[in-house]
Amino acid sequence: MFTWICPQCGREVPPAYTECPDCANKEAQPAAAAASSPAPVEPVAPPAMAPPPYAPPPPPTAAAQVHVAPYQPPPVPAARGGLPTWAMTLVFALAFLGLGSGIYWLVGAARGSGSKPSVNVESPAAKPGATVSPLQKYIEVSGVRFIENAKKQTEVRFLVTNHSQAEIAGLAGNVTVWGRTRSSEEDAAGTFTFSGNLGPWESKEMSAPLNSKLKIYELPDWQNISTDVQITAPGA
Repeated sequence: MFTWICPQCGREVPPAYTECPDCANKEAQPAAAAASSPAPVEPVAPPAMAPPPYAPPPPPTAAAQVHVAPYQPPPVPAARGGLPTWAMTLVFALAFLGLGSGIYWLVGAARGSGSKPSVNVESPAAKPGATVSPLQKYIEVSGVRFIENAKKQTEVRFLVTNHSQAEIAGLAGNVTVWGRTRSSEEDAAGTFTFSGNLGPWESKEMSAPLNSKLKIYELPDWQNISTDVQITAPGA
């Protein structure tokens, strides 16, 4: 039996085949695979989507926030015709001070004019032509204080000083008490008398009733008191 050789694969092919069965099978397999594979699917465009609903933008971060000062109305200018507050306060203070000073002055004037006592000074030196004792310049009365005794009477306590080197026996005198007022005028507050013995350079504390028409609370304070002394004994 004669065979022929396939020029493609080199195999012997029986004379009954006009083409090599092996090569024909190899060519048929790609075609069958192509026929059996599904047709390519064309891509389909997705359906159009509706736009998302509106959402407000997120708040700015702390770094991006800008401080906005609150609104402040412009200041209203003060009326030019009136006084400032401090000036009005000063004016009212001065007015009240003047009113208080006026009331105090009126009360003091009425009190001084209505309660001024008529003081009877029993002193030879207070009478015209009376002889002044030579001991007058050596005797001092100081430290005058007013107290109220158990009988509700005004009493004077004072200090009598002998500024001489002589002993004085039977010393006596009259004392007028003066009260200095704010107007530098002097009003007699009352009188009292004293008597006793003093040695050389000696000081002695004494007391005596006060002859005055003033109440004890109406008498001047000790720092506003001055005294006038008239020695009545011993004689020259």
